Amino acid sequence: MIADSPWVTTHPPSMVDLDSCVTCGLCLPVCPTFRLTGDETASPRGRLAAISAVGENRAVLDERFDEITSFCLQCRACETICPSMVPFGSIMESARSEAVAQLPRRGVRVRRLLLGRALRSPLLLRLVSLLAAFGQRVGALSLLPRVGQVTRGLRRIPLPLPTARGGSWGDVENAVGTERVVLFSGCVADVWFSGVHAATIEVLVAAGYHVDAPANQTCCGALASHSGFGRPAAAMACENIRAFADAPTVVVNVAGCGAHIKQYAAHGEAGADLASRTRDVTEVVADAIEAGRLPVLPQSGRQVAVQDPCHLEHGQRIVDQPRRILEAAGYEIVDVDAGGLCCGAAGLYQVDHPETAAQLGTAKAAKVADAGIDLVASANAGCEMQLRRYLDSGYEILHPIEIYAQAISPRFEGDG
Repeated sequence: MIADSPWVTTHPPSMVDLDSCVTCGLCLPVCPTFRLTGDETASPRGRLAAISAVGENRAVLDERFDEITSFCLQCRACETICPSMVPFGSIMESARSEAVAQLPRRGVRVRRLLLGRALRSPLLLRLVSLLAAFGQRVGALSLLPRVGQVTRGLRRIPLPLPTARGGSWGDVENAVGTERVVLFSGCVADVWFSGVHAATIEVLVAAGYHVDAPANQTCCGALASHSGFGRPAAAMACENIRAFADAPTVVVNVAGCGAHIKQYAAHGEAGADLASRTRDVTEVVADAIEAGRLPVLPQSGRQVAVQDPCHLEHGQRIVDQPRRILEAAGYEIVDVDAGGLCCGAAGLYQVDHPETAAQLGTAKAAKVADAGIDLVASANAGCEMQLRRYLDSGYEILHPIEIYAQAISPRFEGDG
């Protein structure tokens, strides 16, 4: 921070990180919003320039600054291509926190309540999920425009409401060679995507793991952090650091959650330790297949279209493992929109920027439709919902682990 700094939060954008951008322009072709608009301020280097200008007191933090930073999807595609390794994701989260802290706006209190408190409360989550489940069944969700916007594409929520939180699976005492892993159950994913948890547990136990899901874990904090609520997000991180203190390996099956937990190093040594022990489920299962702990099935002749979530491909640099799992399930892999644009889900982006989210969602759905394959693998809950919004009902969209679980265990049926 510099003298008379305009920043007010405890973790403002770092001028050292901002100065590491050499404005080479390699980020431009991979940035979804720049490719849609051609506007320099809708590019990574344009956003960094705006943040630097405010940090150096050459510009003020105003509504225009808010527009520039909030228009970013935070897909982190620019990080993958950046030769200077600018930590763009963390810079944007800090900039969003500054905008929320300094600019009055409608709905901030409601969002802080939902993202900062409701997602941390199992009771409130289950109440919201119960209402959503009934709303699905009577068709009431579509009557509330903003609620319908968020929940459109959501799987049918099963009743009674399931939960993996607090559970334990596998015979740790009698299974030879059993290792313990801990499942990150998350917040809405615990109920809304319970089929993914069920498949994850099924496959991990089949690989010889004992699986626990601590009851005292909470939301990863990604939605709050991306929306500019840095303090609640930090509180969630601290809760998870305590909850997983003795976990040898933390397995995450939502790409956005995994990418965020792997950034917990920002919360000190204990956070860095947890980040180092966190693995996406596709990493764990791909290793188990390679080690011979899980079967490789003969090719079935059926194809599966693979969509790479941004926070798996760019946030965690995981691309090959989902494909190895699907191939082991007997499927032929067909890539859709390889190296393409973000699907436009991006947390609450479809609420704040519905037209841009719809453009990106429509484009991604068109790529899937062009492939002519009715089975789609996507390893992130938000991406799955976005694909469901813009693909017709003839497509089946599942997590790669669900597809593998169905292949090795015909009795398994997810909730997709």
